[in-house]
Amino acid sequence: MRRRLGGWFCVVVASLGALPAMKSVAADPIPNLSDAIQQQVNTVFENSQEAVVKVEAMDDQGMVSGTGFFVEPDGLMYTLYTLGGQSHDIVVTRGDLKYPATRVAADVRTGIAILKVNARTPFLPLATAHGLALGTPVVAVGYPLDLPLTPSFGVVGGFDRKYLGRYFATTHIRANVPVQRGQGGAPLLNMKGEVEGILISSLEQGSALFALPTEAAEKVRRDFVRFGGIRPGWMGIDVGVISEPREGSKVEIKDVFPHAPAENAGIRRGDVLLKVGNTNITTPEDVLDASFFLTADDEVKVRVARGDQTLDFNVLPVESPSSHRTALPVLGSTDDAGNLPLRPLRVNE
Repeated sequence: MRRRLGGWFCVVVASLGALPAMKSVAADPIPNLSDAIQQQVNTVFENSQEAVVKVEAMDDQGMVSGTGFFVEPDGLMYTLYTLGGQSHDIVVTRGDLKYPATRVAADVRTGIAILKVNARTPFLPLATAHGLALGTPVVAVGYPLDLPLTPSFGVVGGFDRKYLGRYFATTHIRANVPVQRGQGGAPLLNMKGEVEGILISSLEQGSALFALPTEAAEKVRRDFVRFGGIRPGWMGIDVGVISEPREGSKVEIKDVFPHAPAENAGIRRGDVLLKVGNTNITTPEDVLDASFFLTADDEVKVRVARGDQTLDFNVLPVESPSSHRTALPVLGSTDDAGNLPLRPLRVNE
């Protein structure tokens, strides 16, 4: 039977209507919220720590160290690309146990690597119903520097597609959680103990972090399992902005490439793009998000407004021709912008 870590943890606070008539604070103190938060964070930490591991490896400059976490009982795990994707002789430490690890996948666009050890392991559940919003409390669990496994608490500060003028491959979670060297690749957990994202990079001198959402990481994993590599899909459209929105969207298809999947499906120049797959389109940046989840040769439903009609088309994306790859300045894990990326700890530093 698969063992899942985490569960429902909640803080029960009496409603104001249940309080008796006016009493002094000393006679009837209000429950200590900080104690409740501390208890909740500790519970998440205690239930997740067995599945969070230290990852050590060798690269061209020596030994590096960071964090990873198991997502399957067969030893499959996520970690940072610069730790697990550019190294060799990878060793995973869980408590007193050490395992050699093999690389299953590595994707520089998203900044993650997928490793596997030959052992039965505890694992963390991935969030499926994403309820994150501004101010949602979250916990990161990782190995800072050469210190023991540590929880870091904070709140969601935003959902960003770009930073310092450069675009991420897809929207990232920005969390106001302090982060240190060695915590790259750690899980970002909600208060149920579910993984909402993977720590990819830091900003503002480590006072906050960016996390790749779990659904983006799972897209990478699915592609590698099916195809042995990433297979981004391309529809063959170019978009622009219109002044008057249609059904909430300001995104107009200003060009359709000849013989491309969009043209073959019946999409035309001048159509207003409303939805691609599961992504609602309101701005051109939404198209970037939607494109990340396209897979070559996997059909996707595209909804457009044309005249007074709303039309659905089944589009079969293909691999992007080199001449039509995105010209956006994409922020990958090897870029050096501000404090990005969150580098693993180098032992000889």
